Amino acid sequence: MGVLSNWIDRGDLKHGDHIYSWRKGYIYAHHGIYMGDETVIHFTRGGEEIGTGTILDQFISSSVPPRSDTPCQKCGDQSTLNGVLSSCLDCFLSGGELYLFHYSVSPAFFIAKVRGGTCTLAASDSADDVLHRAKYLLQNGFGTYNVFKNNCEDFAIYCKTGLLVVTSYSVGRSGQLGTIMAAASAIVSSPLRFLTSSVGGLTVITSGMYCLNRVVSDVGIRRDVIKIPVENLVARATEDDGPAAATQLVDEH
Repeated sequence: MGVLSNWIDRGDLKHGDHIYSWRKGYIYAHHGIYMGDETVIHFTRGGEEIGTGTILDQFISSSVPPRSDTPCQKCGDQSTLNGVLSSCLDCFLSGGELYLFHYSVSPAFFIAKVRGGTCTLAASDSADDVLHRAKYLLQNGFGTYNVFKNNCEDFAIYCKTGLLVVTSYSVGRSGQLGTIMAAASAIVSSPLRFLTSSVGGLTVITSGMYCLNRVVSDVGIRRDVIKIPVENLVARATEDDGPAAATQLVDEH
């Protein structure tokens, strides 16, 4: 496990691994759960990482590598499918490199990974639990894709941990989105930025606030998450609110 890269060789993959691949320009990463036998279960919308309902959709979809005119012999044409899919590893990677998402990392390691969406302080459950959740959600769905609250990274983290955010005003568990929110918060809302006028001092303060905001937004430390059995999640979810329906389970835990 290196600080500079989470790259992993295919031969080193294990059942239940949370893997990801950066898309064109390293704008975002697509996440999934490795099931073994070169198969990945992942969550998507229309075969791409879109679904904000804003102009951001056009920007993100433009970063997706062009798809082959010849459908995969194993998966067929999945380019227009929505929801939880099972794909071969090649289709999941879509021409990108393979990386392993790390769990139970130390705070120092977490901060050293400047860009989010690569690791978490949270602990992973057993491989059997991870595979069970992924298979169950493949059959029953994970609600409606939403880049802000219910995206591919949220799906993979739930499969690995069983943890869901239960406050309706919070973003999901996505480290990628957490990075953006942390950066915005550090620049805009930090009252400490007024304590210095030097470029160096401002950089130190902003960097410190950025790191702090990233840590407190991680699923392994935030308080607005609970562990929910996948059967309960699916039973309560609807096509419109998906895992957001988990907020109804707070009183039961």
